[in-house]
Amino acid sequence: MERLSQPVRRVTEHLASALRRDASGHAGPNALDRWICERIQRSIKAVSVRLVLWDGTCASAPPPAPVGDIVLHERSALLGLAADPEYFFGEAYMSGRLSVRGALEPVVEALSRLPGPDVTWHDRVRSWFTRPNSLPDSRRNVHAHYDLGNDFYGLWLDPELIYTCAYFDRPDATLEQAQRFKLDTICRKLHLRPGDTVVEAGCGWGALALHMAREYGVRVTAFNISVEQLAFARERARREGLAGRVDFVDDDYRNVTGTFDAFVSVGMLEHVGTRHFGALAAVLRRAVKRDGGRGLLHFIGRDVPRPLNAWIRHRIFPGAYPPTVAEVTTQVLTPAGWSVLDVENLRLHYERTLAHWAARFAANREVARVRYGPEFTRAWELYLAGSQAAFATGWMQLFQIVCAPRESAPPWWTRPAGPQSVAADDSL
Repeated sequence: MERLSQPVRRVTEHLASALRRDASGHAGPNALDRWICERIQRSIKAVSVRLVLWDGTCASAPPPAPVGDIVLHERSALLGLAADPEYFFGEAYMSGRLSVRGALEPVVEALSRLPGPDVTWHDRVRSWFTRPNSLPDSRRNVHAHYDLGNDFYGLWLDPELIYTCAYFDRPDATLEQAQRFKLDTICRKLHLRPGDTVVEAGCGWGALALHMAREYGVRVTAFNISVEQLAFARERARREGLAGRVDFVDDDYRNVTGTFDAFVSVGMLEHVGTRHFGALAAVLRRAVKRDGGRGLLHFIGRDVPRPLNAWIRHRIFPGAYPPTVAEVTTQVLTPAGWSVLDVENLRLHYERTLAHWAARFAANREVARVRYGPEFTRAWELYLAGSQAAFATGWMQLFQIVCAPRESAPPWWTRPAGPQSVAADDSL
């Protein structure tokens, strides 16, 4: 979780504790409650979401044909929404002090369509106390998210545990087919050839590294600092007879040594943070051959600079920041002496990927609740729904940047043929 100074942490925890202790939610709403509810309802009326107080009443006439209801079960949830809706909506939903009547994702998507500033004053205050992703902080952040247990991720990911955006080459593709197409697209964009050496920064459960070695005959050195992911990847490499072609290294990407033909990073860049972009630039500069070298960065990003949702950063993805293309080009590629060859946006592919994940999570919801508890289960439900909404509304983007050292002479580069059949599908 993001690390605040001790005084600020104590104030934050005191406020959260005070809101949790509020027992007056069992009494009927008073005039102040209704006034606050009225103000919030006015602010969300444009997206037809209805706010319902704990006695079952609404503060004002409900919007026509609401997409769903936000039901507040006690006063603390109302006060939290008034004080900091981005953060306390998640806290209240996770704890059960707030529920959604109707499907969760359409309500969250509707709220995501509300206009607002790119950076709020809450964001600015939090940024003062957020520590950069130092080497020890990065390991703690990765452990908090990726080391929850492979059994948990196995409930809702595909069998290879690929936890990044899939690429749907046709509308009826399964998640497994789309993930394999994504892996192959990355290899083709990199123009991998037998005998190439590839360094991968942040390899997840090893699917891409093993695919590159098996299907393209390359040697891969894959860096990761997740204990659970490394154990899974190494066992799979041993089982598939690829341990001699893929070296899964328990270390941070900043410690990469050696020189390689290609660099690839899928789903890692959003965990770096702009303060450490210079370190990533240094890795590209020293670890990739200047002549014929190339790279691919696949990452969640934004159109404008803005911190990740505060609640997701606190509860789900500590230390994460989705950068803009401009930030990546000016703070990583340009200092590294690299040029952009291609940029592709897979935003709607990620929306569809998340829809698959959410459906699988819902199918195993009871298993998750029994194993991990109701609060944890509700938190991940909201995270998946909120992420899907963010990509559906354009608050989040998914970029693939193909790049190479400026003086490099890479293979004659054209983008590999992408999915043509999806063009007629309005949902993708």
